[in-house]
Amino acid sequence: MSDQPERWTLATVYPDMWMDPADDPRDNEGPAPDGELPTLRDAITNYRLTLRLKCQGLDAEQLARRSVPPSTMSLLGLVRHLAEVERDWHNWITDGEPLPKLYGARDADFHGAVADQAVVDAAFADLEREQAALDATLARHSDDLGRRLGRQHLAVREVLVHMIDEYARHCGHADLLRECVDGRVGQ
Repeated sequence: MSDQPERWTLATVYPDMWMDPADDPRDNEGPAPDGELPTLRDAITNYRLTLRLKCQGLDAEQLARRSVPPSTMSLLGLVRHLAEVERDWHNWITDGEPLPKLYGARDADFHGAVADQAVVDAAFADLEREQAALDATLARHSDDLGRRLGRQHLAVREVLVHMIDEYARHCGHADLLRECVDGRVGQ
């Protein structure tokens, strides 16, 4: 008997997908967004939702389960890490005093991702709050994607593209982590 989970999916139409297209809450049907800003916003929205989907239906222990030694990566760690990333980008494009790190020292986002429902709830609340804060700041400047913001003088476009990069990379990690947890695979 193997301790590796059997591969599975919720999809019935396409067995290599996470779920059937009709059940997918991401907006992948219909016409593509028209214009640069709507395209960038659509991409970040879909990646953010993809991360949530990859965590859906798992308990605290499963979310906190580490991948392979020596990595400290877990789905819960990714949620905490991306909350920290959202805060970092927000700090870089504002003129005020930067907010402190959410989880403290380097890699604390992963090291503190423990199998405790309170930690899980806090991580998702942190992620939602930090996403809203960054989105609100970017929305105030979305009339000019080339506008440079904050002490780092980053363009709005640059921030959005970097956020898409960050989520895309970590959604790939989330695919593998989820498959290790319970065998679920797909888009």
